[in-house]
Amino acid sequence: MRTLALVLLQVCFLTWSTAMFFDLGEQEERCIIEEIPDDTLVTGYFLLEHWDENKPTNTPHLGMTVTIRDPDNEILLLKRFGKFGKFTFTSHAPGQHYLCMQTNSTKFSVFAAERLRVHLDVQMGEHSTDPSAIKAKDTVKTMEYSVQHLIDQMHYISRQQDYQREREETFREISEQTNWSVLWWAFIQTAILLSVGVWQMKRLKDFLIEKKLV
Repeated sequence: MRTLALVLLQVCFLTWSTAMFFDLGEQEERCIIEEIPDDTLVTGYFLLEHWDENKPTNTPHLGMTVTIRDPDNEILLLKRFGKFGKFTFTSHAPGQHYLCMQTNSTKFSVFAAERLRVHLDVQMGEHSTDPSAIKAKDTVKTMEYSVQHLIDQMHYISRQQDYQREREETFREISEQTNWSVLWWAFIQTAILLSVGVWQMKRLKDFLIEKKLV
């Protein structure tokens, strides 16, 4: 039991999570770029509030439209929420995904120039166990859910490593192509300089002969 608890604690630290907050104007759209491997569950939690803390917290007119685009710029999710909410999607291709948020307030004339604050927490991978496991009194049942959670986390880590290896291979191929291009360009420059030098020497020789200076 102690060993299992230590392993589960380590997995909790390995969970991929990004928490942040930023300001957002009325009807302004802001996008966040996330590098996500394929077949990965992504869950986001957000809270929209006034930047000025003295403003009233009871603001039912505040809302948010969340748009998720994949690396091919195809929309994976487009949904309207209130001032706080949760969105989930599964990536189908590795690469840069765009998480775009835009306020959809219904009181534009009153709050048009107001700045808003967005709290955003993005988590990747299977990061939570089945809720029934928390209420389960059977130790074996609890351990079963915990082990399944551990397996899901290991699968996510494996996908993340595969994705990073693919990026490394792509970067290496680009670097090799760039090095060869630089080398060939140096050869071409050298050949051009030599050709121009030979042509100038020939023209100078012809000129001297024509003027009977040699």
